Amino acid sequence: MKFEFTAARIAQALDGVVEGDENAKIVRVSKIEEGREGSITFLANPKYTPYIYTTNATAIVCSKSFVPDKPISSTLIRVDDPYSSFTKLLVFYQKEKENKKLKGISLRSHIHRKAKIGKNVYVGDYVSIGAHAEIGDGCKIYPNVTIYPYAKIGKNCLIHAGSIILNECEIGDNCILQPGSIVGSDGFGFAPLEDGTYMKIPQTGNVILKDNVEIGANATIDRATMGSTVIEHGTKIDNLIQIGHNCVIGSDCVIAGQSGVAGSTKMGNNCMIGGQTGIAGHLHIGNGVQCGGKSGIFADVPDNARLMGAPAFEGHEFKRTYVHFRNLNKIVKEMNDLKKQVAELQAQLGNNKKE
Repeated sequence: MKFEFTAARIAQALDGVVEGDENAKIVRVSKIEEGREGSITFLANPKYTPYIYTTNATAIVCSKSFVPDKPISSTLIRVDDPYSSFTKLLVFYQKEKENKKLKGISLRSHIHRKAKIGKNVYVGDYVSIGAHAEIGDGCKIYPNVTIYPYAKIGKNCLIHAGSIILNECEIGDNCILQPGSIVGSDGFGFAPLEDGTYMKIPQTGNVILKDNVEIGANATIDRATMGSTVIEHGTKIDNLIQIGHNCVIGSDCVIAGQSGVAGSTKMGNNCMIGGQTGIAGHLHIGNGVQCGGKSGIFADVPDNARLMGAPAFEGHEFKRTYVHFRNLNKIVKEMNDLKKQVAELQAQLGNNKKE
């Protein structure tokens, strides 16, 4: 990852204060223990403090409260929170790179004459944008993206290569679709017939992604049978995730990779769903719910529940139960030994009665 900024420019972006050379040139990011000339790094964990005196990094993002006990050769950029500030730095870099390098509409793209394209939009090679589709200002649409007719995309969205947004789906501002994501594929709806075959149920609804949503690579969000499948603002969906038709996922949720949510389930706000979790359909998941990886959810979940296991139940109880499960062979052996001893005692008692 390469770029070139001065320490002063980075400090301005981070609301930080430079201590050292304001004109120091930064061209790369590195770990503090691997810092070299031209790189910027950060110190957030006290465990890495010794490296601040030995690193060859040109600049270091550190806390305003940090007090060195010996000289430091690097330029310091002091901030309130080094960890979050370094994340801001990466966001700053990404936006600067996109603004500089991604401009204009490729002649190899196909944009229907009735599509509406906003200002400062980048459209890459072999992008297809259908009739009456709307693209907001400042969007970046990478190569091989397909946007169906009547789809709407808000401002400053990043649509990465190979993504597909189907007809009439709506995407809010500042959303990110990672490569290969699909928004608006048909919901899994089939009616069984008397002869054992299935008839496809038309999926006439759409998908609505609110502002600041991110959809991971190769994730799929199915359109509703009727109405809308909705992902509320700020929710982050990881790679290889399936969200079924007519689901509503609340705001500021995070759902980790390879999880699946079956149709018509409603999830509250601020939920954290571990990887490979399966959630059955037509359920209500409360606010603030946390599920451990590989959980299986088959019933409604109240607010702020902490679940693990498949079928999932209360997390602390699951951990205690798991201790017994790990010792199951030992427990069974001890039980068989006790049964054998009881049988021997009963036999002895029977012999004593006969005597």
